[in-house]
Amino acid sequence: MIITHNIPWDKCLSHQIWPAIGKGWKDEDKPIHFFWGLAGKNIGDIKRCIEADEEWWYVDVGYLTEQITRYPEPIINNFDKTYFRIVKGGLHTIRGHVGNGSRLSELANKGIDTKFKGWNTTDNKDDKHILVCPSSPTVTYHINGMTQQEWINEITEELKKHTKRKIVVRNKPRPGNQWWNTDIKDELKNAHCLVTNMSLAAVDAVMNYVPAIAHGKNIASPITSRDLKYVERPFKPGKKTMEEWLKFVVDNQFTLNEIENGTAYNLLKEQQNGLKQL
Repeated sequence: MIITHNIPWDKCLSHQIWPAIGKGWKDEDKPIHFFWGLAGKNIGDIKRCIEADEEWWYVDVGYLTEQITRYPEPIINNFDKTYFRIVKGGLHTIRGHVGNGSRLSELANKGIDTKFKGWNTTDNKDDKHILVCPSSPTVTYHINGMTQQEWINEITEELKKHTKRKIVVRNKPRPGNQWWNTDIKDELKNAHCLVTNMSLAAVDAVMNYVPAIAHGKNIASPITSRDLKYVERPFKPGKKTMEEWLKFVVDNQFTLNEIENGTAYNLLKEQQNGLKQL
């Protein structure tokens, strides 16, 4: 039995995604829950799924995708280039197998940046800063059990034990805040390392020459450091490892059409077979 948890707002993208799930996901003789983000009653309902040992999937914006318009209401600008992640039992995909690369080529042909460009070569310059990018307050509390500001304070104080570099905080761009209408790539240009918990800013970083430190449940965890003590010498995987990671990433995100026609269901079920952690 497929159970889609609705957000009580008629502009929410879940109202476009759930009909596609209904058409493309095979029903089974057990409850299978789907959640869009962590808004509404989702956090409590996810907790109840875990306690009842019921299958649940989390749906949100994709890892490598054309961005949606978020404000004043969410809009999918290009259905063919907009991907959504579908994750079993978590907020990010961290387990599965490496794909054959066909989907990676498909995204590249659509003009989506899928190329690993290498790492910055001036990483020891003292003028390069540490860029701290927290997840939203909701995600931070859900993952770290503290407010976003508490997380920022804790991370900043710990970083000071391991580096003398300038620490720059970049929050999510929202209407009215100082980051609205700014591009993270500008702050990555002179960054030595990016630090986050669950933000997809980690993906932005590694795709733009900058290594990262991320939470173990972040999609980027297989190719980033996880301990702040490594901030001066963060993990920088080789080209082969990065390309395998990218193949894995794109096999866990889908367009609305792929969700509706069963591509997402079939590929994700294949991912679950012989499941392993990267």
